[in-house]
Amino acid sequence: MVFPDGTRDKRDGRWRRWILAARRLRRSRDGSAAIEFAILAIPYFLIIFAILETFVAFIAEQTVNSAVDTLGRQLRTGNITYNQARSTDKTATEFRQLFCNEISFLLTCDADEVATPNRLWLDVRTFSAFSAMPTTIATTAGSLDTSSFAFTPGGASSINMLRAFYYWPVTTDLVRPYIATIHRPGVSSNSDYLIVSTMAFQNENYP
Repeated sequence: MVFPDGTRDKRDGRWRRWILAARRLRRSRDGSAAIEFAILAIPYFLIIFAILETFVAFIAEQTVNSAVDTLGRQLRTGNITYNQARSTDKTATEFRQLFCNEISFLLTCDADEVATPNRLWLDVRTFSAFSAMPTTIATTAGSLDTSSFAFTPGGASSINMLRAFYYWPVTTDLVRPYIATIHRPGVSSNSDYLIVSTMAFQNENYP
């Protein structure tokens, strides 16, 4: 504001300084927002990756469960047999191939995996009674103990157990210490989540 005598109102200078200060404050707030985002972005994305990792592992677990249900039903009804001199007889490798066919859309289970178990391990045995079945998972040197695993299901009316184990790789560092409690043979550190699915049943009295 200019007075008649040509002097300026001192309040003009104060207003101008206040406006400049407000502009500088807004710029500083923009900078702080960028710094805050940089600080929070890493843990935020780690949490997102952890959620996705857990979700995919859950889907993989359900996939293995579904395969166990499907093939266990075929064993129970006599659609898959072993050493019975029937057209439905399967070898251990053929049974592994059938299992891989059920899970290969999500889990790694190629021809090499069928021939030489690395991630997928199957245990199909017959028992004299349900009480004789193992109730724990045996380990050795931090890995799954597969020394007793076999493919020897029984015939009609026999009592059987089908167990499937899959080493699911855990990639997110935030999740690995909590769910990766085992490692594959030949791997020194725990980097896998062991998916386990079990089905105990008595075969039908099929002809």
